[in-house]
Amino acid sequence: MVKRPTFDSTQLTRRAEELISAASNRYRITVQVANRAKRRRYEDFDNMDDHQMMKPVMRAIFEMSDELTQPEIIGDI
Repeated sequence: MVKRPTFDSTQLTRRAEELISAASNRYRITVQVANRAKRRRYEDFDNMDDHQMMKPVMRAIFEMSDELTQPEIIGDI
């Protein structure tokens, strides 16, 4: 059984709150995170790297919070 590394849950919570507060629509950002996590999950089968140790939803939250400077991710476009 593969052990997943532990991540700081406070950092994950802080990043998720940043995403929600920056978004104009809470439902939309939730769907965007879910869609990105689904894409990443399928990409993991093709690409075995160290990101595989992180769950897709967690990785999507971290990636999207890093990309807050790009308005097309959380904008109403």
